[in-house]
Amino acid sequence: MPGTGAYLLIGLIAAAATFVATPIVAWGARRLGWVVEPDERRVHKVATPDVGGIAMFAGFIVAFASARLMDTFDPLFARNSEPKGVLFAAAVMFLIGFADDIRELSAPAKVMGTVAVGVVLVYYGVTMFYFRVPFLDVIILSDDWVPLVTVLWLLGMTNAINLIDGLDGLAAGIVAIGAAAFFLYSQRLADPDIGMLTPPNIGPLVAILTVGICVGFLPHNFNPARIFMGDGGALLLGLLMAISTSVVGGRADPNTQRFVGQTYFFLAPLFIPLLILGVPILDTLFAIVRRAARRQGVASADKGHLHHRLMEMGHGQRRSVLILWAWTALLSAFVLYPVFTGSGVSYIPIGAAMLGLVLYTVLHPQIRRRKT
Repeated sequence: MPGTGAYLLIGLIAAAATFVATPIVAWGARRLGWVVEPDERRVHKVATPDVGGIAMFAGFIVAFASARLMDTFDPLFARNSEPKGVLFAAAVMFLIGFADDIRELSAPAKVMGTVAVGVVLVYYGVTMFYFRVPFLDVIILSDDWVPLVTVLWLLGMTNAINLIDGLDGLAAGIVAIGAAAFFLYSQRLADPDIGMLTPPNIGPLVAILTVGICVGFLPHNFNPARIFMGDGGALLLGLLMAISTSVVGGRADPNTQRFVGQTYFFLAPLFIPLLILGVPILDTLFAIVRRAARRQGVASADKGHLHHRLMEMGHGQRRSVLILWAWTALLSAFVLYPVFTGSGVSYIPIGAAMLGLVLYTVLHPQIRRRKT
């Protein structure tokens, strides 16, 4: 199993490559006219390149190739079809998003493309093995169920990340925090003293690659953004999160009892990403309910997302983004604390921080209005 230092080096390479590639992509996009104009639904004020996914995919390729050349990752790549599946799926997923950025594909076409990517993952064995329902039983996925669960998991993740990509830096920041938390979680499961994750597992590598890509892209994407990730970037990030969470959470041995003082998060590892990525997942669920109530298509765009609501309350773009980043960080802390301590009795600081964030979110705009 590669050490933490090797993983961090790969994350650094992904960040550096993405950071360098992004302004080059932005320059080329302006010359080619690959920009998105402001309109009543979007909050940006000037025409902005929206093909940042090219730079993110470039960062992914450079870092992935670097890992392949490092001896410490040989057990992961040798006689293992999963890296090929990840690479192929990432390329196809990015191309689907990129095509949508420059030509605007129909919703059914994107869904069918995502299903095809899911089939690629299944073909190369990049799937989960079992699913544990907390405090009930372990569901071992049969060959008949693996393709369906893989495709549904991929559709859920890609749509959640795509829908939250509505403000400068929002999606990249949330995914960076979530992927970092999941990387730490996977490292804890792989600890020999716990033994819930059997090496080699490609999940930690994909997670740290995702962190690096987002960190390298954020300096160019935070408000005021000089480039957007577009669907090419959002779908790529959704795919990478789907892969890392499924091959870690869906393969953590549910019968291992070596961890003394097991907590809920060890009993149900596949539920972890649902909590860590609670912000985009809740936003997606609210969007589905909201659009169904209005008899609109699920893919219909609107201004009812969480970030739009925050701005309606009186928060600016930057503050709205930071609030949602803070929620993702707190949810990650809520998950990681018992995982690393084996105890859940000291949640008071996290609960107090959540309460403080709620009060700040609600009261800060009112206080500012009274002062003015």
